[in-house]
Amino acid sequence: MFKSWQRTRFPRKNRNQPEIKFSEVNISDELRLRTLRMISEMDIRIKYTYLKRENIPSEYRNNGKLNSGILYTQVVAENLKLYTSAADNEFRVFCDQRHLKGITRKEFKNILTAGILPLLPRNSIVQIEMIDSKTNANIQIADWISGALASHHENKTLGKECHEILKNNIIESDELFKDYWEDKYANKKLNRKD
Repeated sequence: MFKSWQRTRFPRKNRNQPEIKFSEVNISDELRLRTLRMISEMDIRIKYTYLKRENIPSEYRNNGKLNSGILYTQVVAENLKLYTSAADNEFRVFCDQRHLKGITRKEFKNILTAGILPLLPRNSIVQIEMIDSKTNANIQIADWISGALASHHENKTLGKECHEILKNNIIESDELFKDYWEDKYANKKLNRKD
């Protein structure tokens, strides 16, 4: 449905592109919102996690640089916890193929598997695959939803409209590390009093 929409609704120069991101500059905001409405009308349920840059813990920084591969792995792991169920014997994860700075794909898969298995019944099957978004419409849809929700949480143009369109599809959301710095400072104060 998404690829058909792209071929019929997008400008001619974009119709046959292997992928069009939410942030694509060659499409109008009106088309961006119409596409998001089309996505919201599909049978899509959204559970997501997000974080604010200023709340990223110091453990994910090294000499002022962000350990983006490790942070991405942690964010994905936390998001997957929203989807696990003690009744699932099979848990299959398909995520966007991306460069994981500071971590191998094998480590990425092992960390996610280790975090998911304890939440599932014994002898469950866990499959984690990284797929090129250019070849998979479902990954492109997830990218659109992520882009729309990011614009909402970053108070960007169209952010309110995007959230309004998707709000009925959202089942659960969680802000990661929201109390991290507050808790860290509180613990320092407690340690000083001891």
